[in-house]
Amino acid sequence: MSLAFAAFLAGLLGGVHCAGMCGGITGALAAAARGPAVARQLAFNAGRVASYCVAGAAVGATGGALIGAGPIIAAQTTMFVIANGLMVFLGLYVAGWGRGVLRLEAAGSGLWWSLEPLRRRLYPVDSTAKALAAGAVWGWVPCGLVYSMLALALAAGNPLDGALVMAAFGFGTLPNLLAAGFAAQRVLALRRLPWIRRSAGVLIIALAVVGLARVPGLGDAMRAGWHCLG
Repeated sequence: MSLAFAAFLAGLLGGVHCAGMCGGITGALAAAARGPAVARQLAFNAGRVASYCVAGAAVGATGGALIGAGPIIAAQTTMFVIANGLMVFLGLYVAGWGRGVLRLEAAGSGLWWSLEPLRRRLYPVDSTAKALAAGAVWGWVPCGLVYSMLALALAAGNPLDGALVMAAFGFGTLPNLLAAGFAAQRVLALRRLPWIRRSAGVLIIALAVVGLARVPGLGDAMRAGWHCLG
């Protein structure tokens, strides 16, 4: 399974977290918008995904530098294990079984508050350019889901693939956040049902386990462990 496809699925499944966390932001942006609602929501999300791509490219470049600084296979394997480990924590959080991801969000709160004055200068959002800019600022909201995906972008090992991973993730989040932007309360209410959150969390954990099973050595140990349990 490619990193980009895994990121897309994580964005889609983790949308129950996105709708809960970013619902207030999308509501505030919608209230501040002037003009066609559909065009403004699309622009908001285009700006958000663009910010994800910028962050993914930067992190991917960092991953490439780390790979170049040491043994390639060891560096790639380490980053891949870290990325999938974070996905496990993400799945636990989405399912409501753990809150470790919140520490990642707290770590990024300083950047968000530094951007707050810029966000306020964009109100009212009465043009497509302002909507894109407001969405771009929104893309830097502290979010454990985003940070987990940035770990996948780091494992990608180059700027282009890092940006692609984050673009795929952004597109995966669109259904939930567009529903929030258009106040699709029935859809959002369904997303908040405990069994849906738990199912999404379990599927995210399963994605991470599949990824870890592909790691040489670690995958063999996991299969041996399952065999013993069986």
